[in-house]
Amino acid sequence: MIRIREISLPPEHHTQQLAYEAARLLKISNSKVRQLKLIRRSIDARKKPDVRIVYTVDVKVEGNEEKILKKAGCKRASVAPKLSYKPPRCPAEPKHRPVVVGFGPAGMFAGLVLALAGLRPLILERGADAMTRHEKVEHFFATGQLDTKTNVQFGEGGAGTFSDGKLNTGLNNPRIGWILEQMVAAGAGEDILFDAKPHVGTDVLLTVVQNIRRRIISLGGEVRFHAQVTGICQKNGRITGVLVGDEQIPCDQVIFSIGHSARDTFRMLLDTQIAMEPKPFSMGVRIEHPQSLIDFAQYGKNDPVLPPADYKLVKHLEKETVYTFCMCPGGYVVAAASEEGRVVTNGMSYADRAGENANAALLVTLNPRDFPYEGPLGGVKWQEQIEEAAYRVSGSYRAPAQLVGDFLTGKASSGANGVQPTYRPGVCWCDLHSVLPEKITGALKTAIPMLEGNLKGFSHPDAVLTAPETRSSSPVRIPRNEKMHSISLAGLYPAGEGAGYAGGIMSAAIDGILCAEALIADME
Repeated sequence: MIRIREISLPPEHHTQQLAYEAARLLKISNSKVRQLKLIRRSIDARKKPDVRIVYTVDVKVEGNEEKILKKAGCKRASVAPKLSYKPPRCPAEPKHRPVVVGFGPAGMFAGLVLALAGLRPLILERGADAMTRHEKVEHFFATGQLDTKTNVQFGEGGAGTFSDGKLNTGLNNPRIGWILEQMVAAGAGEDILFDAKPHVGTDVLLTVVQNIRRRIISLGGEVRFHAQVTGICQKNGRITGVLVGDEQIPCDQVIFSIGHSARDTFRMLLDTQIAMEPKPFSMGVRIEHPQSLIDFAQYGKNDPVLPPADYKLVKHLEKETVYTFCMCPGGYVVAAASEEGRVVTNGMSYADRAGENANAALLVTLNPRDFPYEGPLGGVKWQEQIEEAAYRVSGSYRAPAQLVGDFLTGKASSGANGVQPTYRPGVCWCDLHSVLPEKITGALKTAIPMLEGNLKGFSHPDAVLTAPETRSSSPVRIPRNEKMHSISLAGLYPAGEGAGYAGGIMSAAIDGILCAEALIADME
């Protein structure tokens, strides 16, 4: 097939125009284009309001491809590369089936690769299945009654299930296409295969994670819910089993993909003398604007043909960096607490991104030298301190909130003014300087007016800040060696966000696959 890049069309174009434009660039008649496959679709708004949709396509044509390419002389056309990923097969039957701890993106895709290899993995997930989890989370949003075992952080699919479901990553990895294909086969829309910024949405992810689980089970794997690992058994520097309550499960290979919020498990690992270290992470707030404001700022117009606009902003200050993360067009700020007496926020979108507001995490980078507490869990203790301060504002899971205009002038807010906050079970208007440390508020106060220059309306006084956003990534790393084992315990493979090796759904899934591959390689 022939790959053609940078085909630019107006947003309202007809689907046939893509094939016509491909034929024109190759200098062949339309009838000679036998097949067209979308490889990439992106939005170019650099010359707003003249917004364009830009495509990369692979076309199958009638005739000799090399001759057609040579005759066309198009610098944007070339022979399409053949890139594919194939999960490895296991060369031998192990004494014990491998165990995967955690069923978020890392554990899920590690489990899938192990199942495809014929290893019948046992997957242990501390929370509930997706549908039970959905019911518990909705109950929390509506009533403020938290289930500490199953919530936005814990349960089938991990924390990413209640998010925008973004699947883009800065990594260039051949496993990405395979991961997307597995998600489409499990119920995600085919557009994630070619959109430059693919997303699934919480409502669709609930189906996807269940179907991946069913596939793992069909291949001989097992998934146990409400199965929190509470201890590790070891002998002569190698793992020999894991404890789930009073049950000891014998195993000599365990992929540990516990997620960034499993603080009790972090402490168990520390007590077990597993090497751990603090790592840089970020904390801050959620900032919320009308989606129409973001659309106009990004497109120069409000056009229903165009998808809800997103943004990604960064400002490097003298000591810190302030940036946006996990931006949710047409989304909602959600209650992401997993522990009693602590308030946490996150962002979420449904597949249609049809909400009236846009929100994003607005974060400040923090290094271990900034932590007020020492030790491997110094960052965790700081998170807990801030989350407890947020809870004390209202004495409930209502989140502290403040208007941007009031935040910049140091005035406590008393209510909304043009932008209705979407956080459930509700907000408590206050001065966020009483909740967040000066390290964070000072950087945000400096950066917000500066970011106005990158996105008009970003510092609008009516925009809403909801706090705290403390769980953007793990403040802990579990060091591992070149074979992906923990440096302190052979057979233990720390994986994903909780181990400090990922920062989002896709990077966590890739890391889980890498650990599964390392486990299989060890069997050889």
